[in-house]
Amino acid sequence: MKFSTALATLAILGVTPVFAQQGDGTDLSYSVSIFKPNKVLPTSDKLAQLKIPEGFSVKPFAAGLGNSRIIAVADDGTVYVSRREEGDVLMLRDEDGDGRADKAPVTVANRPQTHGLAIHDGKLYIATAKEIFVGEIQEDGTLGELELLVGDLPDAGQHPNRVLEFGPDGMIYYSAGSTCNACNETNAENATILRMAPDGKSRTIFASGLRNTIGYDWNPTTGELWGLDHGIDFLGDEVQPEELNLLEQGKQYGWPHVFGEGDLYPQSNPPGGITKEQWREQSTPMVIGYTAHAAPMQMKFYDGASFPAEYQGDAFATMRGSWNRNPASGYEIVRIDFEDGKPASIEPFISGFLTDDGTTHIARPVGLAIAKDGSLLMADDANGVIYRIAYEGNEAAAEGTDTPPAEVMEEQASRGVGVPLALQRDETAAEGVLDVMSGTIEADAAIPEKHSDYADGVSPALSWTAVDGAASYAIIMEDPDAKPITPFVHWLAWNIPGSLTQLPEGLQEQPRLMEPEGVMQGRNSAGTNGYFGPKPPVGDPPHHYHFQVLALDKVLELPATADRDALLDAIEGHVIGKGELVGTYQQTIEPPKQ
Repeated sequence: MKFSTALATLAILGVTPVFAQQGDGTDLSYSVSIFKPNKVLPTSDKLAQLKIPEGFSVKPFAAGLGNSRIIAVADDGTVYVSRREEGDVLMLRDEDGDGRADKAPVTVANRPQTHGLAIHDGKLYIATAKEIFVGEIQEDGTLGELELLVGDLPDAGQHPNRVLEFGPDGMIYYSAGSTCNACNETNAENATILRMAPDGKSRTIFASGLRNTIGYDWNPTTGELWGLDHGIDFLGDEVQPEELNLLEQGKQYGWPHVFGEGDLYPQSNPPGGITKEQWREQSTPMVIGYTAHAAPMQMKFYDGASFPAEYQGDAFATMRGSWNRNPASGYEIVRIDFEDGKPASIEPFISGFLTDDGTTHIARPVGLAIAKDGSLLMADDANGVIYRIAYEGNEAAAEGTDTPPAEVMEEQASRGVGVPLALQRDETAAEGVLDVMSGTIEADAAIPEKHSDYADGVSPALSWTAVDGAASYAIIMEDPDAKPITPFVHWLAWNIPGSLTQLPEGLQEQPRLMEPEGVMQGRNSAGTNGYFGPKPPVGDPPHHYHFQVLALDKVLELPATADRDALLDAIEGHVIGKGELVGTYQQTIEPPKQ
């Protein structure tokens, strides 16, 4: 159908399309399929048709579970599974070692929209659409009273299935999918992976431009983080491929304007007059693609000790299956073959859940975990079965691997930490001096609450004295009292025209400004673009916030993904004047948890 007809179809389906901000002459047509194979029961004759590698078996571990989604396995072998539709977490145990859950499942938690699960230091962490809860795991596997750890995570929209994992560095990595198919999000934390401490604090955006990365894990050998991202819908049966990405701190992965190896999404426009070509230049392309619309879900590197050695270091992922493609794709478990720490291919491992020539299905795979005995457990959210994939052949088993090394994640987190403030760095050496002023902030006095991220979070109006010969000005706002990120960068702005000596209050929080035209705002320590207001921990002594203004003899060519160190590298040797305004902020009252 034509693209205009497809939009009309979306309206009929109750999906509101997000229109481009400006016309650009695009005129394209797509053939769009909506095909949902019918669910049938997993009878023995249909299970016998599964395509399984030689020596492996697929048998039910537990059945009658309803909308079973994400799986987590404790060190003692206890299995936990979330159920999104029922809003709870079930506990299952195989105490006699026969490969089946022994008793009826026990409900250990109830929270609306329960989905993501992770186990860390004897606690079960539970992610809902906007919250993270945590409970102590008792000796019998049940949970102590649940504590609300985080209550202000971004709204879910189209992708409410939040997940979380603990990295080898002991930090929470939480995936917040996009609210839409393809749009400019109003909340910078959507379409990202967030990183935070186990207590839910020190939250930052780790990686962005990720439409919906539910499956991700760390390579047990290298410690690198890999994830599978869902492709954009309504671009045809073969587009967009599902993406395997190497996820690194501070990088942007294309969505919503760029996908795959650098293809441009025709309907959207980046904010602030950034072109799609510029967006592509600052985005990281996928490493490997997989069949469009297959819908990747939970992903795990194999670190067990029962599969043949050839699987050691490879990853497995569930593909829940398409609705926007004909013939259907997914409905399988895939193997991601890693060689020397790099992915070589993605191939089907267990398939055949799609039956009757692709018109029906007996399972939609979602959860995936490695059981204590080294088998794989796969949760089907359609017929409510957890399947156990075990190796029963004669090949020598893998030895199992230890926890992935933490150095890679720790090194990424330590970049730009423990360094002097910008004006104290060699890169900003200059003889010229300028005065910095604000109508709401007096030197060495308290910053009004409206400028803090506990309240309105609006940037203050700033002005400064002119410097002769300035082609542009830049702003770097830092907090040297913050921990663990010291100094914490709150604001980066550059290419402020040399003819300007002031900025108004409440600038847009986006990479490029339309007013003043062309001003760029880089990546602060929170991982967002634009001003991030003071947000010191409650009860801390007053933190000092340095609004540092630099006069430059040139206009910079930097992408919006640039951080403070990239900005300092670019301005070295070009600073002709500098000055600062220092204000303080202290939060004495605990804000209410949402």
